Amino acid sequence: MDQTTDTKPFDPKAAGWEPYCDDGFIGLIGPLWQRPVGDGYRYAFLAEHKHHNRRGVVQGGMLMTFADRSMGMTCWYANERQPQATVQLDVYFVDAVKVGEFVEAKCQVVRRTRSLVFMSGDLMVGDRVVATAKGVWKTLGKR
Repeated sequence: MDQTTDTKPFDPKAAGWEPYCDDGFIGLIGPLWQRPVGDGYRYAFLAEHKHHNRRGVVQGGMLMTFADRSMGMTCWYANERQPQATVQLDVYFVDAVKVGEFVEAKCQVVRRTRSLVFMSGDLMVGDRVVATAKGVWKTLGKR
């Protein structure tokens, strides 16, 4: 079962998004998209057929991976681009994402200590919240 949207396919590039390249795991599930916002970027992905689960909607693991990467990159820019690692990630699924929908992450730093950064994020399809996330990143020190 493939639950696609009935609208014209969204073109991220035409809407001002640029591809976010990564040859690791993210390269397998991507492309992800980025757009400059302030001192960092906002992140997004276009839900494709490869992202669906057995019910025909986007797999929760894809949303979790996307939340981890989006919040992690937002944290990295806010934390002077220091090496870091995710130590905790909580994701709450609010609504299903259909193949063909464009999912955008709205992330923010909640609090920063000397070695930890607390983050939150909302995954959105337009004005619809599809997931929320909270996480903690550990700063590993300067390179």
